[in-house]
Amino acid sequence: MSSNPTEFETPFCGEIRSKKYFMLDTLPSETSDLMDPSGHCWCHHTQQPIGPDGLHVLPDLCRPGRVCYRSGLSPST
Repeated sequence: MSSNPTEFETPFCGEIRSKKYFMLDTLPSETSDLMDPSGHCWCHHTQQPIGPDGLHVLPDLCRPGRVCYRSGLSPST
């Protein structure tokens, strides 16, 4: 859940990255927007396939409710 109650939550954490992410011209809204055949995603914050909470980075896991979730509409930190 986002820390700001007036902030809109995006379907995926704003820190999730993949090769396909860089081809988007909008925020990802479907798993297929992020996943390619390699299945490789990483956290922009940690620069690893493991998030700040020690769990794997995957579209199905990097969603609202995860401890380290940040809305894609939040200002970058």
